[in-house]
Amino acid sequence: MRIAFMGTPAFAVPCLERLIRDGHEILAVFCQPDRPKGRKMQITPPPVKQAALAHGLCVEQPEKLRNNTDVFALLRSLAPELIVVVAYGKILPQEILDIPKHGCINVHASLLPRYRGAAPIQWAVLNGESETGVTTQRMDAGIDTGDILLQAKTPISEEMTAGELHDILSELGAEVLSDTLKLLGQGKLVPHKQDDSLASYAPMLSKALSLLDFARPAHALHNQVRGLNPWPGAVMEFEGRPLKVHKARVAQQDGSPLRILCGDGKHLELLTVQAEGKRTMGADEFLNGLRSN
Repeated sequence: MRIAFMGTPAFAVPCLERLIRDGHEILAVFCQPDRPKGRKMQITPPPVKQAALAHGLCVEQPEKLRNNTDVFALLRSLAPELIVVVAYGKILPQEILDIPKHGCINVHASLLPRYRGAAPIQWAVLNGESETGVTTQRMDAGIDTGDILLQAKTPISEEMTAGELHDILSELGAEVLSDTLKLLGQGKLVPHKQDDSLASYAPMLSKALSLLDFARPAHALHNQVRGLNPWPGAVMEFEGRPLKVHKARVAQQDGSPLRILCGDGKHLELLTVQAEGKRTMGADEFLNGLRSN
């Protein structure tokens, strides 16, 4: 199938790789522009661009899509049968949605209609969900509101971080996308309307979510630590300075010596922490460092 692909971060790379492996013709890859990254703010191409160039694909990086007649003209000249969108980070205007014969298919990292929006993986962990999954959907003018095509589920373990779940769902998304396009090619794909009454939203993350409030229950704080790992990270104040908490758990009998009483009377054990300007370390090493100072 002749496909234009739109995606930006690492989550989208397995989907692009799978389309290539399945023998589809990738006409062009659209991703966000190169951005400054890291402490040195070095201009860095997004993961999808790096993967696309490694395969010799044409890459387009428009700053905007809305009212961008150049992009509309390019897509019409490419004449894709389908546009596949995976974590692109831009809303597709109706002019683009109308171009492909088979429309636009999006791979979304939740079991829609739950967790529509920008950060479904993180919010599933933050809210303590025991299960999530991936949905392929026929895109419409709304945000993740289009008809559901296929879904696949996966469990979320008690200790799993958002970063770990991200990697699982990115591979699962590639599998579900592949199955979706096989059914599309066979004329067997059956869309299903979403039940809007069951919808929930997963807004973009910010550093404002990072601060741990120990008046909250221990289990909620445990979910906050793993749901914000790797970014933006959970942070507490320790001796007047910020302390990042990379890994924690609700207290066990023989657990870490670094534990804090929470609002529900239980303790949160801090297992892996990082002081300002320091490397990541286990609780024992961190406490030993305090004693030696």
